[in-house]
Amino acid sequence: MKLIPFIFILLFLASCTESETEIKDQENNSEIHSEDDLEYSEESIFNLTSHWNTEEGKTIELNQLKGKVLVMVMIYTTCKAACPRLVADMLSIAEQIPEANRKDVQYVLVSIDPVNDTPEKLKSFAIRKKMNGEEWTFLQGDVNTVQEFANVLAVKYKEISPEDFSHSNIISVFNRKGELIHQQEGLGVNNKETVETIIETSKQIQ
Repeated sequence: MKLIPFIFILLFLASCTESETEIKDQENNSEIHSEDDLEYSEESIFNLTSHWNTEEGKTIELNQLKGKVLVMVMIYTTCKAACPRLVADMLSIAEQIPEANRKDVQYVLVSIDPVNDTPEKLKSFAIRKKMNGEEWTFLQGDVNTVQEFANVLAVKYKEISPEDFSHSNIISVFNRKGELIHQQEGLGVNNKETVETIIETSKQIQ
């Protein structure tokens, strides 16, 4: 009779030990899953550690844009020919995204003229073009940062004179992990495929 309480205590302790082990395993699995979510592939632009100034005067890294589908283009504000049409193309794309998907998309315009396109000038440009909502971001880097990013997007540009550049006309789409998944090249081209890519990608869970 005296053995029964002792056996009961042993069983109780064993049960507690197993429960604690299961809890720790769950916590470890959760930590591993969380760390995996933070990893980027070698193709992700979030691996770049360069710093950028936004039109709001904030300094950010590209990985602070993670979690959204990114639609990116490189322009400069004093451009009189191609850039206004690229801006119009970006606005056209944004207008075609359904309301339900808009919160998952960020439109990013990167200046190829970091000397003249200050955050203040980018802000003024954004307001003038009605691109000053939360879904729009303008970035100013330095000369090296801009060149590095242009290489990633396969955008070629060359300074012809102060405030005048020749450049590629490419709109790029990145998934939530910063991987390039689509590019639209040209001005005023049919953007149906670009819009469809953005919508489908915005439906995917990270």
